[in-house]
Amino acid sequence: MKVDAMIVSNSEHMAKSTDARSISQLVNIASMPGVVGEAWAMADWHFGYGFPIGGVLATDVNWGDEGGSISPGGVGFDINCGVRMVALDCSVDDIPNLDKLAGRLNGRIPSGGSGKGGLDINKQDLNEIISRGSNAMVDLGFAYDEDLKNIESNGALETDEGVSERAFNRGLKALGTLGSGNHFLELQTVQSIEDSNPHNLFEDQVVCMIHSGSRGLGHQVCTDHVRGLEEKYRNRNGVWHNDDWGFEIQDRQLAAAPIHSREGQSYLDAMNGAANFAFANRSALTHRLRQTLAKELDVETTLLYDVSHNIAKIEDHNIGGKTCTCVVHRKGATRAMPNQPVLVPGDMGTGSWLLEGRKGNRAFSSSCHGAGRILSRSEAKRQIDGKALKLELESRGIRVHANTPNIMSEEAPDAYKDVDEVVDLSNAAGLTKPIARLMPLAVIKG
Repeated sequence: MKVDAMIVSNSEHMAKSTDARSISQLVNIASMPGVVGEAWAMADWHFGYGFPIGGVLATDVNWGDEGGSISPGGVGFDINCGVRMVALDCSVDDIPNLDKLAGRLNGRIPSGGSGKGGLDINKQDLNEIISRGSNAMVDLGFAYDEDLKNIESNGALETDEGVSERAFNRGLKALGTLGSGNHFLELQTVQSIEDSNPHNLFEDQVVCMIHSGSRGLGHQVCTDHVRGLEEKYRNRNGVWHNDDWGFEIQDRQLAAAPIHSREGQSYLDAMNGAANFAFANRSALTHRLRQTLAKELDVETTLLYDVSHNIAKIEDHNIGGKTCTCVVHRKGATRAMPNQPVLVPGDMGTGSWLLEGRKGNRAFSSSCHGAGRILSRSEAKRQIDGKALKLELESRGIRVHANTPNIMSEEAPDAYKDVDEVVDLSNAAGLTKPIARLMPLAVIKG
């Protein structure tokens, strides 16, 4: 380890998180070439690919001859998986038929792993989206111009070369699709508002949370670069070496390149293109949400915020009293700049949170991104009856539309940590402060 490894936790929380592999991963990333500050695991930490989910790591762009490391494993396969929240100017009582609305949303929001049902765009449109993100969606008529100010990085990251042909083709039909696994569209109601209320929310107000990412396009970008970089490392006595760069890593899944190398710049460029597609995808899903709402009721909608989870960004941070330009990897972690909204989905039976970043956040202005898993998908399917769970949730007034019973089992509340506990730990660590707690009304799952 070249820096300290920090976990947002307490003794009770640690006792529940029994998978030691995540801790080993945190120790491993603390030895990455060019690492600065501290390696972090947010309160929702669990085992991932190379990096733990909930992992935050920064490397110095001016370290060595070509800069510190950038690692595709530190971002993940669903590049710019993220969450956005849309506020509706109405309460639950203003919706004439919530069951009907939930059914319409399920019919209009394509979900599942296939990517079928995307918006009809051509190759020129997709090139614009990869280059300009949500800005291109405004020009295509799929987003409002006023949305852009409420999206992280205004919905667009700089990119020149774009993505591989295979990644491009995987994205051509997937725009406006939700995906599978933990991706969802969820109508929620504001259960409670904490001391401050900067967004003028009100109790019982209806909001919509959308959780999705870059679909097959982003997965292919990660696959392309992980394969290329892993091939450049050789194992010597359990440590992986790249002699060209003088890099040593503890796990091949951490394969990385110097940020200023040809390989590092190629990955950063493609990752930014995939991130732009993800911003556009959430814009497209919002467009479909707005179209569906318009058929059911007369209501104004406002994009409250859209935040990324899986991304590496170049930012300036204070390290040891000096400004350092860093590549900040956030894998299953959310940027949490002072006064910035932080969206933390819990699970479909418990609730979610709107938080706000706090000044003095020492984890590179980062926070948790959700509740965090405690059961693997296979273990959840073994332990939890999806059909029974659906009936139980519906008995509590939570309408759930899911493609298969397996999804119900995999995404069951018992498969996740307690989101309230995760939020409390984040707040106690000085990373965030609570704004509002949200309760699920209707859930569309992949």
